[in-house]
Amino acid sequence: MPVFIIGGFEYIRHEFLLNYLTMEAGNFTITLITLLLSYLFASWMFQSIERSNEKLTHVEARRAVYEERERLARELHDDLAQTLFFLNVKLKQGHLDEAKAAVSEIDNSLRQAIFNLRTPPEEGSGFEQRIHKYLQDWQLAAGIELQENLDIEQQRFSSVEEVQLFGIIQEAFTNIRKHSMATEARIDLCARPSGWRLQITDNGCGLQQSKAKSKKYGIELMQKRAMELGATFVLHSKEIDASQQVTELLVTAERGPAE
Repeated sequence: MPVFIIGGFEYIRHEFLLNYLTMEAGNFTITLITLLLSYLFASWMFQSIERSNEKLTHVEARRAVYEERERLARELHDDLAQTLFFLNVKLKQGHLDEAKAAVSEIDNSLRQAIFNLRTPPEEGSGFEQRIHKYLQDWQLAAGIELQENLDIEQQRFSSVEEVQLFGIIQEAFTNIRKHSMATEARIDLCARPSGWRLQITDNGCGLQQSKAKSKKYGIELMQKRAMELGATFVLHSKEIDASQQVTELLVTAERGPAE
């Protein structure tokens, strides 16, 4: 369209307007027309590019969430299969107390999975609000007192990075609920342009007293996620007194993933 408009004006000027429009005035007019058309065309083009980028970002966010849900579904399947097998064995052996514990484990796993899978991606709110909602549901299901301190700048993380960091938080609190025997837990997450820091602590039994394979797998999964985020991962326990330990998970990045 810009080419046709400019060419059409030049044709009309030379064929019909030479007696009414001087050469200088014509050149000035065509220059103004060219500038105006260039501005309008460039604005339209950049708006189109911006809309395309927004669509790609939205598609990427949905893909990341669905990939995470597929992983959660696989883990849920494996976890339930193992627990059901254990339940069947204990029922055959007549160990009712252990069978009841297995049923409770299945119930907790299903509650966790329902929370993770029930909200469509397009209905998600901000990252900080999603973490807060998850922690509220976790505290209600686990019965463990929780203190939370979340301070996250808007759009600090990309959608893929949010999935990875949210996965670390979920895995950490799943381990606390399943293995720690804690009565209190705390989470501190601060994200700034210079970097971000995640700290999760509990007052449970510590790392040495639990040898569960699922816990070991969960720790390895958190380490892998931290590595993909370019962050350092530290997990350790320290003894407060003869009957109590504090377990601390610390994940930090000097320069945030969004930079």
